[in-house]
Amino acid sequence: KKPKKKAEAKGRKEPKVEEPEQAMLGPNLTGEKIFAVCHLLATFNDTFIHVTDLSGRETLARITGGMMVKADREESSPYAAMLAAVEVCNRLKKLGINSLHIKIRARGGTESKTPGPGAQAALRALARNGMLIGRIEDVTPIPTDSTRRAGGRRGRRL
Repeated sequence: KKPKKKAEAKGRKEPKVEEPEQAMLGPNLTGEKIFAVCHLLATFNDTFIHVTDLSGRETLARITGGMMVKADREESSPYAAMLAAVEVCNRLKKLGINSLHIKIRARGGTESKTPGPGAQAALRALARNGMLIGRIEDVTPIPTDSTRRAGGRRGRRL
């Protein structure tokens, strides 16, 4: 004879608890494009690949070139950026995301306004690993007027 639950023992019905719908995390089988935003910061010291949802509020994946290689001097290399992009693609495929809008950025401000060497390699690796690319936008901060740039009046003398 199995023991009765408290609700059954007193003759009451057990309250029904509705299960919330589970979010689909597997691969996208419907074929529709599910977009995210890839914020790609390529400096001359490192390459950051940060993928968020469309609002930019929720982080889906964040990997740097320095996480992929051991030597400090290789953090900004195209190879490290490529490895980081492949890792990002693998994580996004698990979440069911298959399309990206790219926001590419250099350090900007009073620093360099050209993206580092990892930018091109990361973008290429994202496209080669099955991600569909939507819009590509340069969001490097360009000052309209700012503090004095390093180097002085006569510039950096070599």
